[in-house]
Amino acid sequence: MLDVRRMQILRAVVTSGSVTAAAAHLGYTPSAVSQQVAALEKETGIALLERVGRGVRPTAAGRLLTQHTAIISQNIAEAETALADLKAGRTGRLAIRYGTSVGPALVAPALARLRREHPGVQIDLKLIDPEEPLAEVERGDADLAIVVRPRDDSGRQGIHLIHLLDDAYLAALPADHPLAAQRLLDLSDLAGEPWVGSEPPGPCLDVMLNACAAAGFSPNFVAKSEDYATALGFVAAGLGVALIPRLGVAGRRTGVALRRVRRPEPVRTIHAAIREGTLSQPALRNVLHALEEAAKHPHPAPGPRSRKRRR
Repeated sequence: MLDVRRMQILRAVVTSGSVTAAAAHLGYTPSAVSQQVAALEKETGIALLERVGRGVRPTAAGRLLTQHTAIISQNIAEAETALADLKAGRTGRLAIRYGTSVGPALVAPALARLRREHPGVQIDLKLIDPEEPLAEVERGDADLAIVVRPRDDSGRQGIHLIHLLDDAYLAALPADHPLAAQRLLDLSDLAGEPWVGSEPPGPCLDVMLNACAAAGFSPNFVAKSEDYATALGFVAAGLGVALIPRLGVAGRRTGVALRRVRRPEPVRTIHAAIREGTLSQPALRNVLHALEEAAKHPHPAPGPRSRKRRR
């Protein structure tokens, strides 16, 4: 295998026109330069320089090797720049998985910020199965997943959970519902109501059902939906009541009254899940920082408005 450093010394001699000039440019002695060129000629098995007066000129083999050395030097410089960008987090590729309910309020502003500050980082963004949110991270198919897990969950072996925010559920009522006149509801106040399902099977639904069980009842679902917009539409039509997380109701209030709930207050805890040991990746740290900043100021749910009571 040819020695790249010796090839670069040969190129310096060829472009300088003499061993002495190349030595001065490189900071070597002429003897050291001559020794490196001689060693390279031994490696290649062919003469690379020939003397012309007080200088030297490349042989055909020397010109050929010098041309390839120029390409190699350029590639090395580009590789060093690319590596520096990667180490600084300016470039890279990350696979991120998320649930629909956190997309608009959390993922979108975080990735918008990341694109502004680190446009060279490429993001592979896909929805995850709510029943198996950690599977792709565990397999290594994704670098990060935004998941709902209990706050005290230590995660699975090899998975590190980073808390982003706690997202409380609000009661969604038809605008003219009698309970809409109250600013704060006990969860048990909704026990006898028909319910509209707003969550698919998975950890978010578990949060709702566990809270209702703690309040002493199981919801009577008369209609089911797996997205908040549809659930709110069913509520507005008077089909029943629902629990919707704050992140899921911003800007969607027509015909619906939103009220805080207590005793207990259902809260889903949102984490970023990564594999152990991957936090050293600069691009991943930048994504996490953007998510944490977005979580500090998620789109707020609108506050309650006074509504005409149903008669």
